[in-house]
Amino acid sequence: MSQTRDDEHFEKREVTYTLLKDDKFYIVENVPARVNVETGEEFFSPQTVERLQRIVWGKKQPDRFIQTPVFEFSV
Repeated sequence: MSQTRDDEHFEKREVTYTLLKDDKFYIVENVPARVNVETGEEFFSPQTVERLQRIVWGKKQPDRFIQTPVFEFSV
């Protein structure tokens, strides 16, 4: 199968996915994605999205917790 012009701008990578839900941040590491090398935009397969939803909304205990500072951006 030949590569299309659009595929030339993408790389398969493992990325860190973050989500803000109910005033809590959720972080999922090592998520497979297609990443646009020019813009950095990440694309996930439908199966990956379903698994991310099961991880975040499921009852599984996280592998670890982190504490993170929060800053207000003010003018």
